[in-house]
Amino acid sequence: MPINAPVLPAPVAEATSTGGASPSPAAGGRLCPDCGTPGAGRFCEVDGFDFEAQHPSAQNPPAHKPVPDSAAGLPQPRPDGISQAAVTGKPTPPSHGTLRLVVFADRAYHDRMAAIDAPDADSVAFPVFCPERRFALAAGQHLLIGRRSRSRGIEPDIDLTGPPEDVGVSHAHAVLMSTSDGAWTVVDLGSSNGTYLNDSTDPLKPNVPAPVKEGDQIHVGAWTTMTITS
Repeated sequence: MPINAPVLPAPVAEATSTGGASPSPAAGGRLCPDCGTPGAGRFCEVDGFDFEAQHPSAQNPPAHKPVPDSAAGLPQPRPDGISQAAVTGKPTPPSHGTLRLVVFADRAYHDRMAAIDAPDADSVAFPVFCPERRFALAAGQHLLIGRRSRSRGIEPDIDLTGPPEDVGVSHAHAVLMSTSDGAWTVVDLGSSNGTYLNDSTDPLKPNVPAPVKEGDQIHVGAWTTMTITS
């Protein structure tokens, strides 16, 4: 029940043409064949009858006990064993733990790009010192990776402006996106120098999502590496 919600009265029976009484279903609802309670969801709120499967969800479920005043408005355990997620239609999202994106200057990546004559690999010197940066990742996020540009109105969520600054990183370089199932993908936005995954020397295809997971490394610019970690 919602917090502080008024307690709803029991369904009122209405007279039939034959003089008997029968519960009246709510608008768009239906009557439970076991207890006669109106309901619009998949399960009966009283005895857990499954309208879709057309059978009770529990054998001989115990009757509901009255909720004490001190617990009014709080979620109560269901005696029939049916989860609240099944009743409300809101499944519990999968837990993938807390992830972070760790950004650092990667000498191995810089040398690998120089060995294949990647653009800007030789012209951008490896920094003498670059502090590690960390960004929290949360489900549902779409994070722009790049370098801030006030004149163009670009404010990346993963801002690699520096100092020191890897000028091989485009202002709008890539996007790190959370998917509906809690996983992550990275999309190169047609950057000048490409986006690379792990040890591959082949850049990602622009505008094509590539799945990434904990432990993967995303390389951008001349020496910038981002590691997904818990």
